[in-house]
Amino acid sequence: EVQLVESGGGLVQAGGSLRLSCAASGFTFDDYAIGWFRQAPGKEREGVSLISSSDGSTYYADSVKGRFTISSDNAKNTVYLQMNSLKPEDTAVYYCAADASLTRGIATMRDPHYYGMDYWGNGTLVTVSS
Repeated sequence: EVQLVESGGGLVQAGGSLRLSCAASGFTFDDYAIGWFRQAPGKEREGVSLISSSDGSTYYADSVKGRFTISSDNAKNTVYLQMNSLKPEDTAVYYCAADASLTRGIATMRDPHYYGMDYWGNGTLVTVSS
C-alpha cells in the first residue's frame, strides 16, 4: 500500500520557521520526484517545491525561493521542507505528492489545473500568525 504521511505542521508567528516531513512507503522512493503543494481556503492549489529523489534536482515556486529548502533522505524514504521567514500568506494545508516523472511533477507544480502526480498525502496544516 502506497502511503505519503506528512507531519510537522502547526501554528507559528510570522518570521518563524517550521520543518515539514513526508514519509513515503509502498513504492520505489529513489525512482520518484517528491513535491510539496499547498492550498489555502478559497485559493487554487499552488506548487511549492519539488525534488528528484534520483538526482537531487529541485524546483521552487518564486513565492518561496530563498525562504524554503527541500531535501531528501533516501535512506529514510523521507522528504523535508524547511520553511524559514514564514509569512501569513504561507498559511495553507501542505500536501506531499509523488510522481514517477520529474517532467510531469514540474508541470503539476506550475499549473494548478494540471492533475499529475501519482500519489498524494492527506496534508498538514500550517498557520502563520501576524
